[in-house]
Amino acid sequence: MSTRISDTRTWVALGLLLPALAACGNADGEDRRERVACAVAGNRDLKPDCPVERSRDADGLLLTVRHPDGGFRRLRIVTDGRGVASADGADAATVEMSGDKQIDVSVSGDRYRLPATIASQLPKP
Repeated sequence: MSTRISDTRTWVALGLLLPALAACGNADGEDRRERVACAVAGNRDLKPDCPVERSRDADGLLLTVRHPDGGFRRLRIVTDGRGVASADGADAATVEMSGDKQIDVSVSGDRYRLPATIASQLPKP
């Protein structure tokens, strides 16, 4: 069952597990960027085919999710209860919980499954 993050008050602050999504490579030139499951360009099934790059600008943290066909989507990490939002274009992102530590993000028919930690699940200090 999926629950909209914006509809659940206990999940107001969503912190994505972004260190695992940092782009990196090795001395052999092998691409070791983290890949997330995605379903883009009319595909229905989520497959771990989309590399993710992380960057920061004046407004905060951005994720660039690369599509297998060369396209990409930029998502901004937000702290207003949504978790992520579209960083470019006019199409809004929809975020839903998917399992224990994942969110599903949909933008214009493209879907991405990202690792996430819900603030209410973090250890108490």
